[in-house]
Amino acid sequence: MSGLAIRWVDAAGYIASVVVFATFCMRTMIALRVAAIGSNICFIGFGLAAHVYPVLLLHVVLLPLNTLRTLEMVRLTRRIEVAAKGDLSFDPIKPFMKAEQHAAGHILFCKGDFADTMFVISAGNLLVEEVNITLGPGDLVGEIGVFSSEQVRTSTVRCLSDVELMSIAKQHIAQICFQNPGISFYLLSLITNRLLADMSILDNQRVIKD
Repeated sequence: MSGLAIRWVDAAGYIASVVVFATFCMRTMIALRVAAIGSNICFIGFGLAAHVYPVLLLHVVLLPLNTLRTLEMVRLTRRIEVAAKGDLSFDPIKPFMKAEQHAAGHILFCKGDFADTMFVISAGNLLVEEVNITLGPGDLVGEIGVFSSEQVRTSTVRCLSDVELMSIAKQHIAQICFQNPGISFYLLSLITNRLLADMSILDNQRVIKD
């Protein structure tokens, strides 16, 4: 091997080492993965030039793995951005919910009950008795108790008419959020907007009473 070739091999090795060091300085996962891809490419070049086949084999295997993980992170980031800017429909979690029906007058749950399920109204109306708020199709029900530290219902909810609901248990929510962090952000957006809407209704009621 000529002196020039040796210098290029050494340079490739040093560059690959510098890129590996850079991965430890990254503060975000996507940047870290991109740096890892760069180090894989450099080490593949080094392994080929220096005939260091264990290094070459390792980084040939790691390159597609790091590329796949990077693409997954980019897709997840885009899903979160869409959730933040979207219309907050319940379509992403509907496949994990089950349908149930209740007749008018049925008490869905009482204040103080254990909260292990939240609901989305498909048809009909519910009354939140403590604040006298009527909920209709598309509204989320029972989410505050499910996600509170005490995990108890904060209000009594009664069916004003025959209703159709979609329900999901807390343990299923936890599994979904663990497998797909994008849905965690999505649910956070839904719950925040619901709380803001409830606060606005209560403020309007106080103004009317005053």
